Amino acid sequence: MSDVIQLTEAAAFQIKDMMKEHGEENAYLRVGVKGGGCSGLSYGMGFEHDRHEDDHELEQHGIKILIDKESAPILKGTIIDYKQSLMGGGFTINNPNAIATCGCGSSFRTAANAGTPEEC
Repeated sequence: MSDVIQLTEAAAFQIKDMMKEHGEENAYLRVGVKGGGCSGLSYGMGFEHDRHEDDHELEQHGIKILIDKESAPILKGTIIDYKQSLMGGGFTINNPNAIATCGCGSSFRTAANAGTPEEC
């Protein structure tokens, strides 16, 4: 399977900084999708030390990334970037599979997966 997601250099630089700050230099970056949010699905990113048997593993810019097998098809083609602005910085997630997103930008749904929508 080709890389499910793509980390930009800016995102990788920020993630490495966060890993160093939290003493997680040897951790994996887990990227996934879970039910919830006003559009039905929400993104999740965090550091983890254990790889599960059915995880998809890839490495980009020196960062080892884990994606669970349920999230992989939903995230296929997704680009994770980091943008700096006057209001501070934040990660942006561009998922070509999302057909609807909410105003907050952290919740979405796909044609094949409506998730479990909640009130905003």
